[in-house]
Amino acid sequence: HSSTQNNFTMSISEAANIRDVTKDIFSATIGSICCCYVGQPLDTVKVRMQTSPQLYPNILVTAKKTVSEEGAGALWKGAVPTATGMAMENAMAFGVNEFLKRAFPDPDASQDDNIIDRPPSLWRPFAMGTITGCCSALVLLPSEIIKAKTQVMVGTGASSNDVVKKMFQKQGIKSMFIGLDSQLMRDGPFYAVFFGGYEMFCYGFKKYTPSMPEELVYFMSGGFAGMLGWTVAMPFDVPKTNVQSRWDTKVVGSYFPEMIKIAKQRGISGLYNGLGPTLVRAFPANAALFLGVETGKKVFDDFLWKK
Repeated sequence: HSSTQNNFTMSISEAANIRDVTKDIFSATIGSICCCYVGQPLDTVKVRMQTSPQLYPNILVTAKKTVSEEGAGALWKGAVPTATGMAMENAMAFGVNEFLKRAFPDPDASQDDNIIDRPPSLWRPFAMGTITGCCSALVLLPSEIIKAKTQVMVGTGASSNDVVKKMFQKQGIKSMFIGLDSQLMRDGPFYAVFFGGYEMFCYGFKKYTPSMPEELVYFMSGGFAGMLGWTVAMPFDVPKTNVQSRWDTKVVGSYFPEMIKIAKQRGISGLYNGLGPTLVRAFPANAALFLGVETGKKVFDDFLWKK
């Protein structure tokens, strides 16, 4: 019995070796920066559509209105805190996910990546994705709250710093963890489908379109995985944005009442407010993310820290 325990501790410490962890963080950061600048304009559009649907009925109106009233730069509102938050989130997400993959390798998967006879085990990436989502939610929560509050302030020149000051004045340290339940509810399902879907798409492309260049496989799989993840997570995201952008909400417990309220007011489709821009953004942004991550890994292996 003790030998299995030793094997387990060994696989954990091997999985956490410094080179691999550094590589995960480096590649996730590269991916995040690509993802952020590609996706930010549509994210701003999404947040405005979710919080004031009467002012901003659809993508084109929102984009036109934002640009004409506040200049094109307004579409990249909050890009720096977002990029920072994203780099931290993805370092966490890809770090945890790659770590789990190394610690609990798929016994069915062939050692050689190029042999694709058997499909990879499907429940594993989904289960690992769920665990990843819960870890990532905790890291991401403060930056998401600041982002939601900043993006909603239409017309005011309020910066993220002003928002943080005001948050501390109103609710103290607690203000950094508003809507914890909403963040877990969104990120668990999202990452399950995101990482699970990515593995599935990669496998599918490699099997059925073997001539497709590897970069394109990462790009397409990342894009589709992102769209799939958001379609699943979207109903959880609308109440989350609303809970986190207001100033009178609790750490846990404002979320389900808000969800029911939105469903009553706007119908079930109200929970899908902003799905359009989210899906339009999810493809290029997540395609850029995964391509950036996979390229980051290669650069790391070839130039920065050779094996």
